[in-house]
Amino acid sequence: MKKWIIVLLVLCVSQQLLAQETLYFNPIYVPYADTTLVFTPKEYTRNTTKRFPMVYLLHEQGGNFKQWSNFLNVQKYADAYGFVIVCPDGLNDSWYINSPRKATSKFEDFFFKDLHTTMMEKYRIDTDQVFITGVGMGGFGAMYLFLKKPDIFRSVGSCAGILDMQNEVDNARLRTLLGNTDFETLRNLSIMSNIGKFVSTQKEIIFDCGIDDPQYENTNFFKKRCDELRIRATYVSQPGKHDRSYFQKAIRWHFDFFKRLAKDN
Repeated sequence: MKKWIIVLLVLCVSQQLLAQETLYFNPIYVPYADTTLVFTPKEYTRNTTKRFPMVYLLHEQGGNFKQWSNFLNVQKYADAYGFVIVCPDGLNDSWYINSPRKATSKFEDFFFKDLHTTMMEKYRIDTDQVFITGVGMGGFGAMYLFLKKPDIFRSVGSCAGILDMQNEVDNARLRTLLGNTDFETLRNLSIMSNIGKFVSTQKEIIFDCGIDDPQYENTNFFKKRCDELRIRATYVSQPGKHDRSYFQKAIRWHFDFFKRLAKDN
């Protein structure tokens, strides 16, 4: 039995929310049905034999599947870049991980076993051109999922992402998911602590941070470590805070970066 339900042609029900399809996934790995928006480029219906690059866009803590559509014309991006764009619901604060404590909070399993499998089955996706990026918690989630199965992805991005989890010691939601937020637990989860895993992938990555963002210092240090390990990393640092106006500007760099990689294939 299919684990998802499809609702076709959701048209402009709120500002810039114009998804061609909405997927609802039954709550097998997550506590309630996950809603995912899928934006296909105009060319998708015109060229019925072509396979298209795909980008997963992950939202920040406290957001949902509509967050990107609230400040970005996602359909316009899909049309302009020729990407299928997928906006899943990170269930407010799942951190895109499998909780060792909560059987109903297994987002990593949901992503690979439900969402990604469905996208590959239902849509004409170029399997060599799958990208993932996100903002804040979603930036962490993108890096985390990429490192779990790097063979699935061509590249990964992080927009003002939380790359050093050791600063999240007082994060109550993480404590609920993990059981505790002691130094060792957070260190093992941190992208910073797992940075060496990027080396073996030999893949290019992109990340950015505004100079007034609380994550700026950690992101600068992450770039330093990338340079030391000779990881093929593009880092963009420009004026900006951890807010929607910055995200709206910064995400374009990721799409430009992914588009270049797709063309180089």
